[in-house]
Amino acid sequence: MPDQRIQVPPNCELTLGMTCVDKSEPGRTVWRMSADERFANPAGIIQGGFLSAMADSAMGAAAVTFAVASGRKVFSSNVEMKTSFLAPTRVGSVLECTAQVVSGGRRVAFAEAEVVDDLRVVVARASSTYLFTPRD
Repeated sequence: MPDQRIQVPPNCELTLGMTCVDKSEPGRTVWRMSADERFANPAGIIQGGFLSAMADSAMGAAAVTFAVASGRKVFSSNVEMKTSFLAPTRVGSVLECTAQVVSGGRRVAFAEAEVVDDLRVVVARASSTYLFTPRD
């Protein structure tokens, strides 16, 4: 029987090069990713969709850790999301996204995320609602 403790990152996180650096507190996760040149728009800055994807992955993981802390095995599905882009993101910078559940129950969790660059400039903030689906 395979070891159930080994967790393989989803393809979206592998594609973005995201790494979870902290999930020690239920309902909170911290992730890092390089602002790779492949994600740049014609203006030479990181396209907003990649920042949104980073925030979505971080918030979704935070929602799952929130549910797991109450003894449930779930998938979390994003049902709506808002991202505000606050500053241009430089190619080559290292991004850090901190996400946390701000409210939650048995069926849904409400989460927020903040993305900062390696100069500690806040480049994006996001909020989202996640629906929990039981997992066997």
